[in-house]
Amino acid sequence: MSKEKISGSEALMRSLEHEGVKTLFGYPGGAIMPVFDALYDHRDRLNHILVRHEQGAAHAAQGFARVSGEVGVCLVTSGPGATNTITGIADAMIDSTPIVVIAGQVGAGLLGTDAFQEVDLVGVTQPISKWSYQIRRAEDVAWAVARAFYIARSGRPGPVVLDFAKNAQVDMTDYEPVNVDFIRSYDPDPETDSTAVAEAVALINAAKRPLVLVGQGVELGNAQKELQNFVEKADIPCGCTLLGLSALPSNHRLNKGMLGMHGNLGPNVKTNECDVLIAVGMRFDDRVTGKLETYAKQAKIIHLDVDPSEIGKNVAVDVPVLGNCKRTLSLLTELIQPQKHEEWIASFKPYEEKEFNQVIEKEVFPKDGPINMGEVVNAVSEATHNEAILVTDVGQNQMMACRYFKFTKPRSIVTSGGMGTMGFCLPAAIGATFGRPDRTVCAFMGDGGLQMTMQELGTVMEQKSPVKIILMNNNYLGNVRQWQAMFFNRRYSFTPMMNPDYMQIASAYGIASRRVMSREELNDGIQEMLSTDGPFLLEVCVVEEGNVLPMTPPGSSVNYMLMEC
Repeated sequence: MSKEKISGSEALMRSLEHEGVKTLFGYPGGAIMPVFDALYDHRDRLNHILVRHEQGAAHAAQGFARVSGEVGVCLVTSGPGATNTITGIADAMIDSTPIVVIAGQVGAGLLGTDAFQEVDLVGVTQPISKWSYQIRRAEDVAWAVARAFYIARSGRPGPVVLDFAKNAQVDMTDYEPVNVDFIRSYDPDPETDSTAVAEAVALINAAKRPLVLVGQGVELGNAQKELQNFVEKADIPCGCTLLGLSALPSNHRLNKGMLGMHGNLGPNVKTNECDVLIAVGMRFDDRVTGKLETYAKQAKIIHLDVDPSEIGKNVAVDVPVLGNCKRTLSLLTELIQPQKHEEWIASFKPYEEKEFNQVIEKEVFPKDGPINMGEVVNAVSEATHNEAILVTDVGQNQMMACRYFKFTKPRSIVTSGGMGTMGFCLPAAIGATFGRPDRTVCAFMGDGGLQMTMQELGTVMEQKSPVKIILMNNNYLGNVRQWQAMFFNRRYSFTPMMNPDYMQIASAYGIASRRVMSREELNDGIQEMLSTDGPFLLEVCVVEEGNVLPMTPPGSSVNYMLMEC
């Protein structure tokens, strides 16, 4: 008896369901219409979120993936629809976010003819994705989808692009579900060398001033508990990268704060004083290391990472420990000796006090003057009992939010780290509300970033996505303005920004809103936002020329931080 023949589009739907997909973000168009037609019959199983721009689909898929631990999916048409996702693909690549982008393409017989809305998507996206593949035959759909999801979620996660030719969408084929758990020449979880583990253990046991750098790899590997067990047994203080901030509770006694250009003074200074540096699931980004020639030269460096290409890429490593850090941290914890580093840990305190007295107290607890960005972030975090998901845009709002928001739960930060994509926040926050509908999602953004993807307020409206939008409005492109003030003699070249009436815009989209002009009404505004069912836009008019401090100037050593400017 012959099997039932189905279209390539129907095969895609069944393949997505086989992978456990329940939510996808997209925008229809000519070259993907057969797929959207098939989707019509799967609406009870596949919840498609219609965004207002394809870039929003990619960022929403990222936000979904980051908070849920699942693969985010977006579905777009060919040509401009596909190329509009490229910023999100590149962002997902550098920040190791598992998404699968499925784009329509002209029929295989028209490829290379400059047909309407044809673009070489595979050629464009190969350098910024883990895998980019063109499906030209309906019989290849199930295999390609299974392979795409396996590559996206395994090892160091990342984006995968499927370019789906129109003939393959409409042609008929037999269908059987495909499972992929092995690809020749692809090793997503390299074997851990027992000799390297022994060498790392010896260094850790002998260390007098060890320091752990916590990266997003801990979150991606679901190794939060293993990290805590390791640092508590060895009694090692930690600094967290931007994307690793929620891997360890903010109030943990060994968590000494954020690393990097706008990080905390203590962990940055101590990076150049420690004798053993243990990097866990991080890539030694230039915003973390500062000047490489002076970075941790006194220390023996142990690097735990699942991606061999990161070992020695930026910083020379004494002991590489390859493998998923959930496993490698457990191996180290089992073999290390219990330690106490009381004097070393106490040496962070003077730097914490200096930073509090010179920066934090003035930023978070001002007695007069305009509202500060830091005090807004702190107030929102406290009002949510430090349990909310933080989503940020890019710029001063990002650095302030990451400095002063506090975390008690894992997978609680969604921000554009390596790419620094303005406009990321709003669509990513929408995705986060679908990835974790049980949690409060607080989206901090500036007036510049909001206007880059403001059309996604339409998605918020239609979906009633309960995003709590905190717009910190300073009428500037704030981060660029700060650099102009510090390094370009206050020549504010095209950074002052004329803004619309955001209350009217929110009203047009049916989104509840409030504008806060004074410190006295800030807490009431926050409470109104959090007690309102569904989305809310809280515009806080903050100091116009505020600065994010401390700051390591570009090209300077990591331990050199300006406390004022």
